[in-house]
Amino acid sequence: MVDITKKPFNLNNTQCNWVYARLAEMSLEEKVGQLFLVINFSQTDEQLLDAYRKIPFGGVMYRPGDSQEIHCRNTFIQSKVKIPLLIAANLEAGGSGLAADGTLYGSQLQVAATNDSRNARTLGRICGREAAAIGANLAFAPVVDIDRNWRNPITNTRTFGSDPDHVLEFASEYLVGIKPHQVAVTLKHFPGDGVDERDQHVLTSVNSLSCEEWDATDGKIYASLIAQGAQVVMTGHISQPAYTRHFNPEITDEDIMPASMSPELIGGLLRGRLGFNGVVITDAANMAGMCCAKPRKEVPAAAINAGNDMFLFGRNVQEDYQNLLEAVKSGILPVSRLDEAVTRILALKASLGLDQLQAAAAESSAEIVGCEDHRKLAEDCADQSVTLVKDSQQLLPVSPEKHPRVWLFILGDEVGFTGGWRCKDTVISELERAGFQVTYFDKDKASMLDSQVPVSELRQQYDLIMYFANVSNASYKTVNRISWSSTVGVDAPYYVKDIPTLFVSLGNPYHFIDVPMIRTIVNAYTASQPVIRAVMDKLTGQSDFKGVSPVDPFCGVWGANI
Repeated sequence: MVDITKKPFNLNNTQCNWVYARLAEMSLEEKVGQLFLVINFSQTDEQLLDAYRKIPFGGVMYRPGDSQEIHCRNTFIQSKVKIPLLIAANLEAGGSGLAADGTLYGSQLQVAATNDSRNARTLGRICGREAAAIGANLAFAPVVDIDRNWRNPITNTRTFGSDPDHVLEFASEYLVGIKPHQVAVTLKHFPGDGVDERDQHVLTSVNSLSCEEWDATDGKIYASLIAQGAQVVMTGHISQPAYTRHFNPEITDEDIMPASMSPELIGGLLRGRLGFNGVVITDAANMAGMCCAKPRKEVPAAAINAGNDMFLFGRNVQEDYQNLLEAVKSGILPVSRLDEAVTRILALKASLGLDQLQAAAAESSAEIVGCEDHRKLAEDCADQSVTLVKDSQQLLPVSPEKHPRVWLFILGDEVGFTGGWRCKDTVISELERAGFQVTYFDKDKASMLDSQVPVSELRQQYDLIMYFANVSNASYKTVNRISWSSTVGVDAPYYVKDIPTLFVSLGNPYHFIDVPMIRTIVNAYTASQPVIRAVMDKLTGQSDFKGVSPVDPFCGVWGANI
């Protein structure tokens, strides 16, 4: 059985007694329910409670909503459940991962671009403080993937960059920042995303490193953060053939499973070689990277037998719950393995003080979430992170005196995985505040005729062309490259030799690959008001560029020095 007196639980006798007493009094149905961390789709308190009565789940995750509503719902449900719940959110970029009115401090890549790991500690502190104020206790963060492959559409700005040591340093500081707030961290996505260029949401992707390469990079990160006390590891729907074969030399290619269902990777590598004693949870069990690995009826038991302690979301939770219950009754999932998983879950809850749950949060959410102090910290991060990738045409600074008439193109402009917002109105407002006259190019109203306007006329109308790209990583979005207008690409940068042109990315830092002809490029990593304002100050020379790119923005292609 699990030694819950050791790291990361470190329970005392009283806490241990609580864990074992709860385990002893639970029915089989309640034990199986503890393995599920579901997503909250309920619109009312009673709907959430009704869902719990059907499946006594061990935890719930929220997508961003109103902080007061979430706070009240958490207080209500914790007062009704038999065993306190783990309440989780994707706290990768700030309290905004849980509360729509929370602080968007900055994507992990933006924080890394400050080149000061103390900002990662601030990120952790803001995430922990705002989450705790709403009643959450589990961060699905930090992302400790290494952004090795610029084509990967998921890692990207969610990571601390492409340097393993940089990733480790910043992730370690995140753990330090969040720790005082009794919010557990989750290292993800084991065994490491970012090698493959594909999205594990739609297939089982591959970490193709050798065992030696993995040890020196991903392995070093996991080992260090586990030693630091990380409580949870999330297994990705990502295979790692080298280490799978290391622990099971006779395995066939067909039988190599994603980490989320791999006894070799969880039992042999994570539990064995790395010595992780905490809670292991699958990534979302409705993702195709898991669903395509085995018949659905077998998936829940295979995941728990492989060494996961919790099953995230499920596909049809009722069906997955019944399948897991039947697997225990039939002996496919041994009761001993079930009890081991439940013990770890209960131990995590006890380590967070949930054995003596306070119904009300420690601090008033109204005073903490999105507070002025946190907003100022976000502004400081923005100022430190905006990165000048290149200005080989020596265009900067621009000004209303030299370039009064701006032709503005907005590319993408969709909310990404870590939040942000549509940037169009903010960009226009900030340009006008700076004194520019702005003409916005609306590609939805464009026609073939727009591509035939004489260049001499355009030069008479505009002094400067600005591109702002808000193309961010998001689930099931298999690429996050620029997509031009289907009307013969009328929004593409045709006029770089005729009209001064600059480009700002508010998301993907690799857009040079699509606009190498633009000689002034700025990376800003997050679409937020503080970032856009910082960008504008730096473009106009009111502030210096301070950011240092945590990745190769030129993607290793020719042309970077032109």
